[in-house]
Amino acid sequence: MRYIDLPECGGPEMMQLADGEIPEAGAGEVLIRVAAAGVNRPDLIQRAGFYPPPPGASPVLGLEVAGEVAAVGDGVSRWHVGDRVCALTNGGGYAEFALAPAAQCLPIPDGLTAVEAAALPETFFTVWSNLMHRAQLKPGEVLLVHGGSSGIGTTAIQVAASLGVRVLATAGSADKCAACEKLGAERAINYREQDFVAEVLAATSGRGADVILDMVGGDYVDRNIQCAARDGRIVNIAFLAGAKVEVNMLPVMVKRLTLTGSTLRPQPPEVKAAIARDLEARVWPLIAAGKIRPQIAATFPLAEVAAAHRLMASSSHIGKIVLTI
Repeated sequence: MRYIDLPECGGPEMMQLADGEIPEAGAGEVLIRVAAAGVNRPDLIQRAGFYPPPPGASPVLGLEVAGEVAAVGDGVSRWHVGDRVCALTNGGGYAEFALAPAAQCLPIPDGLTAVEAAALPETFFTVWSNLMHRAQLKPGEVLLVHGGSSGIGTTAIQVAASLGVRVLATAGSADKCAACEKLGAERAINYREQDFVAEVLAATSGRGADVILDMVGGDYVDRNIQCAARDGRIVNIAFLAGAKVEVNMLPVMVKRLTLTGSTLRPQPPEVKAAIARDLEARVWPLIAAGKIRPQIAATFPLAEVAAAHRLMASSSHIGKIVLTI
């Protein structure tokens, strides 16, 4: 099979198209003939050498795929050869065949292409686990999504809005702000031209956001605290502007804030399986009904993976970047 090899960590040019053996499905695993694979920020971080795969995981990049079941391992009863699935993998997605735990596979929702389905697992698992499991987001609350035009952002806006949450978002251009509002954000704030703290407080009559989903970090950490509501929950899932910051804890205490964060890949299998069950029960019907749609920014053939990574690094896109296999 063809796959993307990474002989050593570094820039996009380090990735090479290579030939290798098709992996075999072990107990509890599904072998997927990959039609499309999503590109995500963790892939870039792993390629650069700062996000090594967990023990036992494939060293090949790629955390989400869509395609058809090619084989199943012992103990797998739900999935059969030929089933159309998308899956959260533990690695190995940038390839013609990839393995995934059976419990991390989901049926491709009716009406979606393989490219659209490949854009679902990593972002939807991440958004659901952080907003619903960690932050306990509830209908009627106010959610602030940073990076609203990213894959995570476009997913968070749609999922939260569909569940009756008031959504505010930040983005870096007028076009990106317009895209956020089209997807369901009540208000999109251009962070290059406006102070999002003041804008959030103005939009909530001074109350602030109940939940803040942040992948920026840096000086956003203190600013998030400033615009969080009492009993607010601030969830960090990345630190593009830096992980080390100085924080004034007084408003955290006064407003009874919760500062938390998570990463998805190291989570135990049972946690990922629980997220998959939630998504299939509560979100997949909304996708099938056309109420939520993955936003595809661009597609690239597998051999052009370096260009896909460069586009991701530029942050100039709106939505997801997908490799076609």
